[in-house]
Amino acid sequence: MAMIKVQISPQWKLRDQTGQLLDMSALLGLLTAIQNTGSIARAAAEVGLSYRYAWGLLREGEQLFHDTLMAKTRGQGTTLTPLAEKLIWADRRVAARLSPTLESLSSELETELNRNLMERSKTIRLHASHGFAVATLLHIFNNEQFPIETQYRNSTDAVAALSRKECDLAGFHVPLGQFETAAISRYSQWLNPKSHCLIHLAIRNQGLFVAPGNPKNIRGISDLNRNKLNFVNRQKGSGTRMLLELMLAENHIKSGDINGYDNTELTHSAVAAFIASGMAEVGFGVQTAAHRFGLDFIPLVRERYFLALPSAALDDPLFQHVISVLQSESYRREISKLAGYDSTDTGTILSISEAFPDLPG
Repeated sequence: MAMIKVQISPQWKLRDQTGQLLDMSALLGLLTAIQNTGSIARAAAEVGLSYRYAWGLLREGEQLFHDTLMAKTRGQGTTLTPLAEKLIWADRRVAARLSPTLESLSSELETELNRNLMERSKTIRLHASHGFAVATLLHIFNNEQFPIETQYRNSTDAVAALSRKECDLAGFHVPLGQFETAAISRYSQWLNPKSHCLIHLAIRNQGLFVAPGNPKNIRGISDLNRNKLNFVNRQKGSGTRMLLELMLAENHIKSGDINGYDNTELTHSAVAAFIASGMAEVGFGVQTAAHRFGLDFIPLVRERYFLALPSAALDDPLFQHVISVLQSESYRREISKLAGYDSTDTGTILSISEAFPDLPG
């Protein structure tokens, strides 16, 4: 019997002073299609609306906002006004910010709804930060209806949960080079070389997100405390923020001297959306997010992303399936498509001492 799958998507509605209600999902889909096609007729067909209904929806939105959403440009067809573009960016920020919470909640609901089915079979519990390689892996498992329960949490919380046996797989990332020893020491209290092992997921680039063309001429970490430069950060406890703190210390920069340091987002995509919408000039995260939001990227450090698990689980058929997917050529090809990711060693199983020879104990 197939398991029930749950998908929760953010949706926002607007109401004016008269009580008129506008469902933004249809309007935003139409505006995005107009942005892509340059034509109301083609956009309406793309989103499955009649031309007449699409016009009515646009007029309804303009009445609510008391402003225009479209402009006719000679040689360019129909374009969006700044207001319409702001609405699209707002929706992308909402989706990027809420995706980890909603996907974790979806997984919890799936577990509850499929409890009777799952009582007959084991479920693998994955705790990991919200990364692109993990999302690609979960997409494969969802298509297979593989029994996996997911919670998105920062790297520190994930490995701590593994040590308490609250999860079966824990995702965390460690920089290569001068910051590796300091970073892995943060996780070492929860990783036991005698009882845990690692699966190498990918190597990825971390660096600075800046607007296209880099108008502020940002070159590196040493620029972050410049006056009139607004920064957007990741939340406390995230592996990315931990890496940033190590780099700031190396450059003798105090966090209090960085404008916007306390402005935080839960995902790399949310940071990228924040900058792409003009609300900040610079952020720190993985290259894929910058690429997907049309930003320029300044690479600063390479890091390895691992899945930690109990060594004894390697003989379990469910874990063997996970490993077979991770070691498959199809998964490696998907990882290679992600900007800034390297899948050369994807699926390699390592002892903790093999991955980190200098780790005490």
